[in-house]
Amino acid sequence: CFVLFTIIDAIFVGRGVGTNALGAINLVNPFVLLVSAMNLFISVGGVAIYAVHIGKGDHEGANTVFRHGILLLLCAAAILSLAGTLFTDSICSFLGAGEAFRQYAVDYLFWYSLFIIPAALSAGLQNYCRNDNAPGLVGMAVIVSSICNVFGDWLLVFPLAMGTKGAAIATGVSQTIGLFIMLTHFARKNGNLRFGKVTLNMGLFREIIVHGLPEGVSQLATPIMKFCMNFVLIERIGDLGVNAFSVISNIAILSMGIFSGASEGLQPLFGQSYGAKNEKDLKFYFKSGQIISFAGSAMITILTVLLRENICALFGSDAATTEYVLQIYPMFSIGLIVMAVNVMITAYLYSTERSALSTSISLLQSVILNSAIIVFLPNIFGDGAIWFSMFTYEAVVLVIAMVLLKYSERNTV
Repeated sequence: CFVLFTIIDAIFVGRGVGTNALGAINLVNPFVLLVSAMNLFISVGGVAIYAVHIGKGDHEGANTVFRHGILLLLCAAAILSLAGTLFTDSICSFLGAGEAFRQYAVDYLFWYSLFIIPAALSAGLQNYCRNDNAPGLVGMAVIVSSICNVFGDWLLVFPLAMGTKGAAIATGVSQTIGLFIMLTHFARKNGNLRFGKVTLNMGLFREIIVHGLPEGVSQLATPIMKFCMNFVLIERIGDLGVNAFSVISNIAILSMGIFSGASEGLQPLFGQSYGAKNEKDLKFYFKSGQIISFAGSAMITILTVLLRENICALFGSDAATTEYVLQIYPMFSIGLIVMAVNVMITAYLYSTERSALSTSISLLQSVILNSAIIVFLPNIFGDGAIWFSMFTYEAVVLVIAMVLLKYSERNTV
């Protein structure tokens, strides 16, 4: 549901404003995904430590981690919000928004940035409350806010004709509604989590960052992939490639959201089993996670390949863009299956306090191999190789991850 905010914006903008407006959202999407990565980076770092404390029965220590995590998240969100509102033009130029896309991109990015703080707090509280035995409330918050986003997009894009600005406002307001829903968990004093005074512990801030770094780096995979793909597509194919990728990347974002959802759902089980030193349950959950990742991603890939023409229509793609997507999407989509397995391995490692190993894998996947392969593969094999790049770098990462995982567990977890 969380990633649906951006996708719903894209659907309404594509149908209500036009293909170039959809392309503009695709161009600024790396910044949006950077914000999402920051949310997960800090939240996951905190909840990974929180879950281990809960597994040990240390509720006071768990609350200390929670308060430091929320404070760190608030500070980071404030910095990104200021950057997005004060340097909107510069960011859009850096992301490649040319004349055809510029005004659409500026409008969306500015108004999106105004709501980064409530959106970040909502995402952070959802992660902690899921670990505090309130998954039902988290589910209700994201579903209600998603429904509000659909209605808001329709209202602001169609009847009120506010364009990309309206889509960004709808997203911000709906995420703020999600925050208010999450705050009811604390107002009713359910669970173990409590707001309160924070005696600053710089070592704990550092520990949260270290534990969250693997997931933060992993979440950078999509924005870096999008940035590099847009760069190569503008240079080699032009506006047609950018518009086609705006459709394809939204499918990838939704798929990535589902994979991340599965790994985040298993994270409390990994962490609490590890904290309780229950290796049997830990291995069972990891095996289950791998099966869920592989089978689920295979189903999503097959479904989206079969329905790719309908998906193009959903985003309001013009005829030329639709025809191009029909040709290239099957080549691109096979990388989603390998990505899903890699995401689960990363979650398993950081949840069992192997942050250095998890961070190394994430850096290879999200920063080093993906950017290098996307940029250089077409130079070797031609323009068509652009669409095989995600499968190529994810497959290399999977082989490395499996070797490192086997080495790490040669005796015991």
